[in-house]
Amino acid sequence: MDSMVRNKKTIALFLMPALLIYLSVVAAPVFSTIYYSFHRWSLVDARKFIGFKNFVQLFTIDRIFKTSLNNTLLLLVLSIVIQVPLAILLATVISGITRGKRYFKTVFFMPNILASVAVGLLWSFIYNAEFGLINRLLIAVGLEEYTGLWLADQKTVLGCIMVVICWQFIGYHMIIYLAAIENIPPTLTEMATIDGAGPWQRFKSITLPLIWPIIGIDTVLIATGALRYFDLIYVMSNGGPNHSSEVMALYMYYKSFRDMQYGYGSAIAVVLLCMCLIITAVLNRLFKSEEVQFY
Repeated sequence: MDSMVRNKKTIALFLMPALLIYLSVVAAPVFSTIYYSFHRWSLVDARKFIGFKNFVQLFTIDRIFKTSLNNTLLLLVLSIVIQVPLAILLATVISGITRGKRYFKTVFFMPNILASVAVGLLWSFIYNAEFGLINRLLIAVGLEEYTGLWLADQKTVLGCIMVVICWQFIGYHMIIYLAAIENIPPTLTEMATIDGAGPWQRFKSITLPLIWPIIGIDTVLIATGALRYFDLIYVMSNGGPNHSSEVMALYMYYKSFRDMQYGYGSAIAVVLLCMCLIITAVLNRLFKSEEVQFY
């Protein structure tokens, strides 16, 4: 057995099937997309090489792409700023509960197992201007002036979508932080309590430094997930009204499969891929470049 483990040819032989599957379903489509992004191509016309014209058009002429880029970055920042602190807060509170901990973990995690399409349909009914739950509750308590066309108003549609995103995914991130907090040796907090440290001091001096690497990993997960928001927005607002909730993944889908501009859609996909790689690298460097002081 030891000789088999040391044999590099044997290791390569066992890894080959998984490597071939990965190359066929991940690497090959990525390189194909990059290749197509330099072409003008639809199903009707022949593929024509046009160099960087698709990318030049994206950043100089296409107003909708600029809107989708801004919305994508806004949702990314809001996702990190809102979900990370709330998930840590919920995890900290639940970790201190002695009874009912499994119940709260299940309740907060439940939305994450629902399909995003189902979640989008559910909240579309809640936000509905005529029979939606929010407007009905506002009318019932005498606050008719605060009712609105939540998903049909350019000023509120992104905020409404952000609420749904947090509702669906915050339980997932809470579970990650809860597992990290519960792995902290209890002797550390006991010693700090004996020394007179309060809850905030224990959190700042013990909990936060020890879960900092997990915060870095989770932030990357949130950022890459935010760049790929599609199905929830497609169901709730379809990118409207007037493209005010358009995101890059949704715009890429429309250009590729509705307008049949596969080369242009591939260019959007390449920009999205580059953004994902750059943001991931920046976040990893930010969380690993230096030791953070919490004292």
